[in-house]
Amino acid sequence: MSNTYELRGKSALVTGGAKGIGRAIAELLVANGASVTVWDRTPASAPSLSSAAVDVTDSTAIAKALSMLPEPDDPAILVNCAGYLGRTQSFIGHRADDWERIVSVNLLGTMRVTQAVLPRMLEAGRGRIINFGSLAGKEGLASLSAYSAASGGVIAFTKALSRELADKGIYVNCVAPGPIDTDMIRDLGEEALNAMVKDSPMKRLGSPHEVAHLVAWLCSDASRFNTGSVFDISGGRARY
Repeated sequence: MSNTYELRGKSALVTGGAKGIGRAIAELLVANGASVTVWDRTPASAPSLSSAAVDVTDSTAIAKALSMLPEPDDPAILVNCAGYLGRTQSFIGHRADDWERIVSVNLLGTMRVTQAVLPRMLEAGRGRIINFGSLAGKEGLASLSAYSAASGGVIAFTKALSRELADKGIYVNCVAPGPIDTDMIRDLGEEALNAMVKDSPMKRLGSPHEVAHLVAWLCSDASRFNTGSVFDISGGRARY
């Protein structure tokens, strides 16, 4: 896509940016002039990206990686994209250690990283925080109960935090994708994948780059009156 966004001079931190949606976001932000640091359990290998191995469930690792960012007011943009889906299964048979990991990565990881970065944004008097929920967090999806709950928590966290920060120049929004063509979705298996496509009014999965453009717009000055919002990107699949 040829759309461009004015992000020169802005620094960004993208969690989960080594692949999938996070990688597409990181690359698009760089292409539009931002300097980008990626935090992921597996460092991103790209000459245009600064990268560190960070597990968002580990507060010590977060603090250490944050201390290595170069400027006291970095980052101006935080994209909380680290996520773990697991597999579709009934909740009664879902092992506790796995659903606890889903909550820890998706919800608590978002909260941990945000709490660590927020003092720098408050000191600078500016910032954009984009959290990743999911369509599952709005509608609840059978066989993905824990992921739905964690995503719903991200949505509620976004709305609550946005009210705290709206008068401080820091805007907090949430992106809630439907099924996007990533390894995380394809790992659910062909049957689940086909069902998602069938349920889509557009009869396809979204692409990571389509999600990245929504995030880049939210990071730009064109998005000046948006905070506490949840942006569906589902190809018409969202029902409300």
